[in-house]
Amino acid sequence: MKTDILVIKPWLQDEAFLADVADARKDWEQFHLWWVGQSGFLLQWRGRHLLFDPYLSDSLTKKYANTDKPHARMTECVVAPERLKVIDVVTSSHNHTDHLDAETLVPLLRGNPNLELVIPEANREFVVDRLQVPAELPRGLDAGQFTTVAGFKIHAVPAAHEELEKDATGRHKFLGYVVEFDGRFVYHSGDTVLYGAMADWLRRWPIDVALLPINGRAPERRVAGNLWGREAAQLARDIGARWAIPCHYEMFEFNTVTPNEFVAGCRHLNQPHCVLRAGERWSSAGLAHGS
Repeated sequence: MKTDILVIKPWLQDEAFLADVADARKDWEQFHLWWVGQSGFLLQWRGRHLLFDPYLSDSLTKKYANTDKPHARMTECVVAPERLKVIDVVTSSHNHTDHLDAETLVPLLRGNPNLELVIPEANREFVVDRLQVPAELPRGLDAGQFTTVAGFKIHAVPAAHEELEKDATGRHKFLGYVVEFDGRFVYHSGDTVLYGAMADWLRRWPIDVALLPINGRAPERRVAGNLWGREAAQLARDIGARWAIPCHYEMFEFNTVTPNEFVAGCRHLNQPHCVLRAGERWSSAGLAHGS
């Protein structure tokens, strides 16, 4: 299907992105985050790498081509997944393809033989079937549980996309993750809207950086929704996050927003924040400064 979408070039892409990741490894005093598009982030700490919910393919564009819900990509891919050879752990927060993409995860598993995959335990059967991996390979979590991989302690918390859904045994199908390392805490919400006990769950940890979706929800999109920008700003403030970084926009034309509402909300609340471009790095040296 022909479109008139102006494709966005990543801030860093391919060789330039990989060179920046390699260069950042020299700085062991800081941790680093790169937005790799949609809800995907690469976290680097002391030469170890955790990849949150990567979507690094055109699988959804191909799947929905010539349908009434085209997924035309707005931002070019930051890097092909087979080129990422340093990944220790990957998370999937839920089963939607932009968070559990076989065309991304299978090449990552092949290129990183010791890679660990962390998922909601409720989704194990689905994950194993989609990725065609041994049933015992994924590390499954439910809300309130944690696992430790490559020095990253990964705590699971509930997410509501758009409800708190559980399987027949009461395990959450949608999760967020709080990753703890060296006294630092990074919260990746997965896809979520606000729910009653959300801030209480997250105040258990002194969150340094909150990675939050801002594309909101609208019935005409015919997909489950997320936080609006103003809600993401308020949540970051309510949980005491030292910084907030938005995500889940500028990927598909039918399901995106600008970060303007998020930025305005953060400024109103005096919430430190940073809007990254795809392929751009944020470093923890910024924790000492506001936006």
